[in-house]
Amino acid sequence: GLNIEFFPGERSIMSISKRKKDHLNIALNRDVEFRNKTTGFENYDFLHCAAPELNIKDADTSVQFLNKKLSMPFMVSGMTGGCKEAVSINRSIAQACAEESVAMGVGSERQLFENSDFIESYTIVRKYAPKIPVIGNIGGVQLAEADNFDKISRLIDVIEADAMAVHLNPLQELLQPGGDVNFSDILKAVETLSKSAGVPVIIKEIGCGISEEIAGKFIDAGAEYIDVAGAGGTSWAAIESYRTKNSIFADSFRDWGISTAVSIEMVKRIKGAGIIASGGIRSGIDMAKALALGAQMCGAALPALKAVSSGGNEKLIGMIGLWRMQLKTVLFLTGSKKIEHLQREGVCYKIRN
Repeated sequence: GLNIEFFPGERSIMSISKRKKDHLNIALNRDVEFRNKTTGFENYDFLHCAAPELNIKDADTSVQFLNKKLSMPFMVSGMTGGCKEAVSINRSIAQACAEESVAMGVGSERQLFENSDFIESYTIVRKYAPKIPVIGNIGGVQLAEADNFDKISRLIDVIEADAMAVHLNPLQELLQPGGDVNFSDILKAVETLSKSAGVPVIIKEIGCGISEEIAGKFIDAGAEYIDVAGAGGTSWAAIESYRTKNSIFADSFRDWGISTAVSIEMVKRIKGAGIIASGGIRSGIDMAKALALGAQMCGAALPALKAVSSGGNEKLIGMIGLWRMQLKTVLFLTGSKKIEHLQREGVCYKIRN
């Protein structure tokens, strides 16, 4: 039969920076999206308004997020940092986000626990984007294992973060050579972080979604936002299937997770949970549907990575501008002057189960 090995000792011979480089190369050059599961946004449609009683120039996509004004409720989700290649990628992303007044997350800052060789891949973000919201990033397992919170404070300080994301990735860690599979005590660690960080805490999955029950536990622990990062976009099981010797096993979980639309609906039931919708957001129309379902912000990573890799910051600026115009057009065609008006009853409706 199939011998399932998770190579717990491989971490000692594979640096985190090498792993991050592998992830970038695979994401850019291989098919890494869900195969049979979608975001669920195709199950919803907008009620067209033939008489919007609105000039499109007055449709306002701007929002406040983390006490800063954005041109629209969008962030380039954290995806990289901690390797040589991440310096130019994060510089281009930061330049584009600053130009377009949207938020930006950095990839996992775990590599800084190893050494400071690639610290520039993180600090470069604030250098080129001094005024936008920037979100730090650490894995839930690493947070729980941290022997003191001075380490975590350094991760916040090094990028002058406006918030700290704690990512949950049990499937990826299980499939990843040298992955950490002890997901004990993360709730307790988040509670401590929420009290000591000095910035809001965001709980985020990385592509498998978050259920109502789990979201509720983390909101009770002090987190302010849940980034659902649902199924339907990038599949980390697919990415790891290209790295592990057990590719057949990893690929069998390629479509595992809660679809993004379903996850938003679940988390919306948790009182006090700010919702960030990511996981398969591929247009301003997807953004509009996520917002109509209850999200306050949207995020995307893979489209941004592909944009900067093929055309630098200018191509990402073009993508963000297109998505904003699509979102603005949805506002106009639904008679919605502001983003929050998309959430009024009847604007977005379910067309199929």
